[in-house]
Amino acid sequence: MEFSKAFGASFREVGKSERDGKPTRTVRASRTYPTNQSDLWSALTEKVRIQRWFAEVSGDFELGGRFAIKDNADGEIIACEPPGILALTWEFSGSISWVSVTVEEAEDGALLTLEHEIPTDEKSEAHWVQYGPGATGVGWESAFIGLDVYLSSDGRPSLDAWAAWAEGAQGKITLRTWAKAWGEAHVISGAPKLVANGMADRTADFYTGES
Repeated sequence: MEFSKAFGASFREVGKSERDGKPTRTVRASRTYPTNQSDLWSALTEKVRIQRWFAEVSGDFELGGRFAIKDNADGEIIACEPPGILALTWEFSGSISWVSVTVEEAEDGALLTLEHEIPTDEKSEAHWVQYGPGATGVGWESAFIGLDVYLSSDGRPSLDAWAAWAEGAQGKITLRTWAKAWGEAHVISGAPKLVANGMADRTADFYTGES
């Protein structure tokens, strides 16, 4: 499988929002895949396909259903409008955040936009101060690239190949590039450059296992 020609997000944005009267932070990324809307929706919502590029999942992918990702998060489906809108809670390590996904037809394929909305409670803010938006952004970009390679390889699983590539020199360069890009998006949102760069460096060290 060819990862060197794959890429994560083509658009990155860091912002602020509000949920239930409380401030939140948002991390948004998007990219276009060379397929159609219905096929991309299928790859994102059918458990048999999800486990080929993302992780083993269980549960009910329907409005009000609960899902669980092996060794990761679980949550509830809070919006499901095939083939375009999926929203869910992301419950991990005692914290709840929110993920929304939209799939749209595009001129050169299907556009995927993902937004992860993060609360500003004490625990979440401590994590943000340490790593900034890259901790969330780089994680999702890893999924984006896995999906890209899966869709480009006749449906063959990409998880093991991705893990091996990410541990190699080129993979680590890519992870650092993504972390830096999220730092730049953070600066555009108004964060001081020195602070954003420090967060991006710590994110890169975390994902690569280097310092």
